[in-house]
Amino acid sequence: MRKNILTLAACLLLAGCAAPGADTARAAPVLPATWRDQPAALDDAISADWWRAFGSPELDVLVARARVQSFDVEAAVARVARAEAAATAAGAALWPRVDARVDAQREGRLGGAADAARSVEAGFGLRYDVDAWGRLRSTRDGAQRTAQASAFERDAVQLGVTAAAAELWLQAVALTERVGIAALNLQNAERLLALVEARARAGAATPLEQAQQRGLAAAQRRSLATLQQQAGDARTALSLLLGEAAGVDIRTASLDGMSVPRVGSGLPAVLLARRPDIAAAEARLAAADADVAAARAAMLPAITLGGGIGLASDRLRTLFDNPLYTLTAGLAAPIFDASRLAAEADQASARRRELLSDYRKAIVTAFGDVEIALNAQLGTDAQAAAQAEELRQARSAARLAESRYRAGADTLLTLLDAQRTLYAAQDAAVQAQLARLRARVALFKALGGGWQPAG
Repeated sequence: MRKNILTLAACLLLAGCAAPGADTARAAPVLPATWRDQPAALDDAISADWWRAFGSPELDVLVARARVQSFDVEAAVARVARAEAAATAAGAALWPRVDARVDAQREGRLGGAADAARSVEAGFGLRYDVDAWGRLRSTRDGAQRTAQASAFERDAVQLGVTAAAAELWLQAVALTERVGIAALNLQNAERLLALVEARARAGAATPLEQAQQRGLAAAQRRSLATLQQQAGDARTALSLLLGEAAGVDIRTASLDGMSVPRVGSGLPAVLLARRPDIAAAEARLAAADADVAAARAAMLPAITLGGGIGLASDRLRTLFDNPLYTLTAGLAAPIFDASRLAAEADQASARRRELLSDYRKAIVTAFGDVEIALNAQLGTDAQAAAQAEELRQARSAARLAESRYRAGADTLLTLLDAQRTLYAAQDAAVQAQLARLRARVALFKALGGGWQPAG
């Protein structure tokens, strides 16, 4: 009997080794050879601490805090730990299970004088599920791939938090600078209002001109209050990203000292190895392949081997006098389960097709992200250059208009128009610089932020 059991087990193990694996062929979409907005793609490697290229120590500190303190990153780390524990549990099913037991029993009649019966039993039991068709191995492989996908998704979350921290900080600094410009423009508007009122007292200006300049000063106060509110909201948003209830103190007052990094995009084909979200989608697809194989194997017979060593006696001192052993083998095949196993296999196959679509979508989305970021980089650079020239001309026009108004050579209407143009050009120049820097952040993020798979 024992020889037959061992022979059966060996045959089933060999059958398991010969079981075919799941088909993991990938059908990734074909990407263009070059980028539309940067045909001669630079292939500079992106540093993993790319935010340092902006040249701000304050930004470096805030990004480091965000990457550690963000609740989103903390939750992603916990999901990785959970997935790794699930993979360990799935792999444990491939090993035999050994249990130890000790039982002691006493039986007697209630209220009677008969002798009580006693027994003591102890032993070890072993159970081994033979993975003849690869079901357990596929389940383990799927869990390991899922854990790997969770690690990639954690990296994607960390990249997103890093980019968000950089963008929010840049926005907060830009609003601080715009508040300062608005305050200076308000002072200038009030200075010119004093000039108009002085001319009015001398009979050289009309009440209409006074009202117009007062209206301009009031509009500037409104703009200042609006920008101050937006600056406070930006600091609050940044503090929430950092996982802090208190507001963040932004000490950088201007974007003028910021470096505008040079970003090498590489070729589109290289993008597949740079993005953690693409790696996560591929790992999820590989896990689905394993789940399909496990679901198909579950429809085949299950084989179980077991054994044990036991001791039994009615007295503790004679417990080791009569040791016993057992060997068992079981074969269970599904006959009728209302198509449950077939439905689970169909479900796994449908899930695999879904994740294949997600994988393809991740690649196309990543390509689109880079194209949009490259287009934004070119567009914002051109806009910033034009805006710088607009600001120079607006300053010149404002100086000339004020001089001519003081000399009585021009009306207040010309001066008012020159003031409005200058205020708008100053504010737009800050926004143009912000757009340039944010375009670089978006490009760093779209290219994977210097990400490399661990190991």
